[in-house]
Amino acid sequence: MKILESRPVNDGFYMPAEYDRHYGCIMIWPERTDSWSFGGYEARKVFVKIASAIAESEKVIVCAGYSQYENARLALPDNIRVIEMSNNDAWARDCAPTFVVDDARTLRGISWCFNAWGGLVDGLYFPWDKDNAMAYKLCDMLDADAYNAGDFVLEGGSIHVDGEGTAMVTASCLLSKGRNPSLTRSEIEQKLKDYLNVSKVLWLPCGVFNDETNEHVDNICAFTQPGHVVLGMTSDRDDVQYDMSMQCLDYLENETDAKGRAITVHKLPMPSPVYITPEECEGLDSCGFEPVRTAGERLAASYVNFYISNNAIIMPGFGKPDNPDDVNHIYDAKAKEILESLFPSRRVIQIYTREILTGGGNIHCLTQQIPFFCHTGGTQ
Repeated sequence: MKILESRPVNDGFYMPAEYDRHYGCIMIWPERTDSWSFGGYEARKVFVKIASAIAESEKVIVCAGYSQYENARLALPDNIRVIEMSNNDAWARDCAPTFVVDDARTLRGISWCFNAWGGLVDGLYFPWDKDNAMAYKLCDMLDADAYNAGDFVLEGGSIHVDGEGTAMVTASCLLSKGRNPSLTRSEIEQKLKDYLNVSKVLWLPCGVFNDETNEHVDNICAFTQPGHVVLGMTSDRDDVQYDMSMQCLDYLENETDAKGRAITVHKLPMPSPVYITPEECEGLDSCGFEPVRTAGERLAASYVNFYISNNAIIMPGFGKPDNPDDVNHIYDAKAKEILESLFPSRRVIQIYTREILTGGGNIHCLTQQIPFFCHTGGTQ
């Protein structure tokens, strides 16, 4: 592996869309007992379901710390590769490399600076050094050269691309004080253009209410094909999310993508608000660094937090399996129906992910795709 000081835009490399063909997917085994209730046992069961669903159509690589390696290896199917790699938490979307390719499908990675979503300003844990080291390690494992983005702070969940020159972010996240306070909006945008090789950046104003990542874009809006997005929406005008989603809708309906196309917005319902219970709070260990969860706290539940695998859409569900009267069963079915219509060539797999949600994210947050490639590094 070579560490590259050049930028992808100058080398002809770009970030493909998630709906492009994949080589595989990177995930990180959940370990932190201050993030995952009841020792993480239930979260790991859900994790296995997610990883297994993805592995039906692409390779899955799971990183596990030393103390959990054997447990992960025994719990996961044989067709999933498990490697030992130290980490601080399980959010592969944000600390694994962002992968880029060129027209010959040569694979390279980008190592952003990771500071746990805000560093010492409003970050979610300390230290984060193991997570920050993962991008280079994973590129080395894949024999892919890596671009050094220096001290530019960015997480994979804060960006989406359409593969045709358009990126999408939220201003609430990228302009937050804990990331790149010395850079202007235009300077941040130029970084995105240089590293993702895009010509236009869409700046949604905000994301999902109470999303502790400063409202990552991957929880509110995602490309389904060039010129088309899904946007998390609620029809409840009394819900604080209503105004937030309407701001995003108004912005998107008055914008075009890099090709000059008007953006078609497909509305995806938001689930009925989901709240953490006293029992779930009591099941969390306290380490003095993770934010303390409070019973009744609203969780950032969204159907937009899905993963696009080669042959499937793996999406969250929020209706409680032991409560057939839970209104979210209705929203689950409606959201699944919409995604089935938008991805007719893929099977939509819905997994009840409350144990992941209480940890602070969902399916897309746990995953980082590796695009299909023919070569690695570009050094051969």
